Amino acid sequence: MAGIGAPRVLVDGTLVGPAEVGVEQGRITGVTEGPGGPDGIRLPHGVLTPGLIDIQLNGAFGHDFVAADATAWREVAAKLPATGVTAFCPTFITGDLDTLTAALVRAAELRAKFAQEPIARDLGVHLEGPFLSPARVGTHPPQYLREPTPELVDRLLLDDSVREALTLITLAPELPGALEAIRRIVATGIRVSAGHTDATAAEMSAAADAGATMVTHLFNAQRGLGHREPGVVGAALSDPRLTPGLIADLHHVVGPVCSLVLRVAGERTALVTDAMAAAGMPPGRYRLGDVDVTLVEGDVPRNPDGTIAGSALTLDLAVRNLIGLGNPPARVLTSASRVPADALGRTDLGRLAPGAAADLVWWSDDWQVLKTWVGGVVAYEAHI
Repeated sequence: MAGIGAPRVLVDGTLVGPAEVGVEQGRITGVTEGPGGPDGIRLPHGVLTPGLIDIQLNGAFGHDFVAADATAWREVAAKLPATGVTAFCPTFITGDLDTLTAALVRAAELRAKFAQEPIARDLGVHLEGPFLSPARVGTHPPQYLREPTPELVDRLLLDDSVREALTLITLAPELPGALEAIRRIVATGIRVSAGHTDATAAEMSAAADAGATMVTHLFNAQRGLGHREPGVVGAALSDPRLTPGLIADLHHVVGPVCSLVLRVAGERTALVTDAMAAAGMPPGRYRLGDVDVTLVEGDVPRNPDGTIAGSALTLDLAVRNLIGLGNPPARVLTSASRVPADALGRTDLGRLAPGAAADLVWWSDDWQVLKTWVGGVVAYEAHI
């Protein structure tokens, strides 16, 4: 493939164009402004961007990752490009630790099994728990919550097959032993995010000092913003070391607040879905880890006591939601591509730059996904 030309192209956080993205052997060779040469693909309208990256995805299309077999796992990865997602972190919520470690071993095997296929890239597991605050448990089963003792952290880090599955761990930094756990975890190359936490701003700063670099689903299941105690939210919005994850379904966080986050922390905000098995599915009953969840038309998934339990959001809808609120498209799209890639240290993803993977999305002028490439190979094409 010589290149793909489009009227508008997202480069370095800015929409430019017309321009052509050069592609060779699954990698981007460069971006050239102008209509491009006679060879290659010419997109007649719309916008060409990097592929979207979802770093918090519990499941979708009827499948939960903790319980998914190889067929279900691949089905989710194969369907994600229709939503513009070309890479993702399968996410496991709190559960029995034996069950979770077995699921992590299986996740590592499946990641390797499907690594060469033209489906959404598996970036490794985001383990959300069990080291979470009982005061901010959300829908996580409280009976499985644990403090991050050295012995339990060892179960994740000393078994090669378990450790290799992990890319990101969410924990509550105020728990006893948490700061030492953060230091140990990040020393292995695994990222740490603060979440399901009642931490103060000072405790959040200590977590960042220890190596935490993210905040899981901003505003949800965490100490909020106060005018004398900034809390988790205040730290996430003000500390340049932290990348806050934002669920822009307009239920978890309402529209005006989503827009405020983009204005305050736009260059650091990573859009996430926190989607569970109900994403891409009709209303009904689904599973989130060990939890029964119900999705009702017009609402978010909820557990039996009414607590929000993940979302049914897709990342392309999050993009449309935020652009529809009047936020700059380039900023929104960057928050769904380059920012989450950078949060994981994946400078080979989420950008149209020489050497980066040729993971691309062609959007219509009204921000519908028309075509998606993974490694330069078409992974989805709309019937138009």
